[in-house]
Amino acid sequence: MKHGMHRDHERARVVTRSGSIEWRTLALILFCYAAWIAAGMLYRHAGPASIGLLTLTIVLHSSLQHEAVHRHPTRHTGLNEALVFLPIGLLVPFRRYREQHLRHHADSRLTDPYDDPESFYLALYDHQRLPRVLRTVLVWNNRLAVRMLIGPAISATGFLLTEMRTAIRVKGGDAPRSRGAWRQHAAGLIAVAAIVHFGFGMPAWAYLLAAYLGLSLLAVRSFCEHQWAEAPGGRTVIVERSLLGPLFLNNNIHLVHHTHPGLPWYALPAAYRARRDEWQAINGGYVFRSYGAVMRKFGLRAKEPVVHPVCDRR
Repeated sequence: MKHGMHRDHERARVVTRSGSIEWRTLALILFCYAAWIAAGMLYRHAGPASIGLLTLTIVLHSSLQHEAVHRHPTRHTGLNEALVFLPIGLLVPFRRYREQHLRHHADSRLTDPYDDPESFYLALYDHQRLPRVLRTVLVWNNRLAVRMLIGPAISATGFLLTEMRTAIRVKGGDAPRSRGAWRQHAAGLIAVAAIVHFGFGMPAWAYLLAAYLGLSLLAVRSFCEHQWAEAPGGRTVIVERSLLGPLFLNNNIHLVHHTHPGLPWYALPAAYRARRDEWQAINGGYVFRSYGAVMRKFGLRAKEPVVHPVCDRR
């Protein structure tokens, strides 16, 4: 197995460094913006029917931002940022996402509610301090069907409150970086708002609905991405196949991405197929055949508790 891992590591180096630009990723970025503009322009003729198409482009753009965080399509961080920073999904400043997502990739701390910014768990101490009604809402939010309905609102509220606390600190910590990220984000939002209003002729409610639906669809991916397990390899899921896989740029094969984050999206399926049994052994069988299988199992049943099984910091 170690030899297989070494081969994958060498393959990752070849794929990501054999050229200065990953042309497939660059082409997909250009396609995404063209599809976004086309979907928006369609609103004048098709009305709300264009909202679904806008939703798909917002999800694809989010997946491309994830690629940019991991230094795709170029090795130049600033250029990658320029290609994808425009906040067509509205909520998260790209620089904040980049910083927090790279912290999330410390696999030894995956799912820790304090050290993993993308953890859905709470420490017991923090959970006990919440009002009873909020604790009940979070329990229901651990069902996929409910996560798709209310999860975006819960995540957006929590994220914005956390960012406000970070940004208002007088000095130190993440405050300076947070303020800079939000200034850039505000400029991007002004540009998006102008395009939506003057270019698309779309009312704010329609675009906000598309953005919300985009977060809802992204919740399908993030719902089962990680779970607590003693072994770090067992904390990351494999969803073998899905119609949503291309939209998520193959991040359904999430263990392979976490093991080799330098692999571009188009290299993940082959890396998985080459050592399918080994990958499944590494994550202890935390595998689903599809997102449909996840929905059938956890659509209306809680996947796991809200409280982290071992974390209880005070």
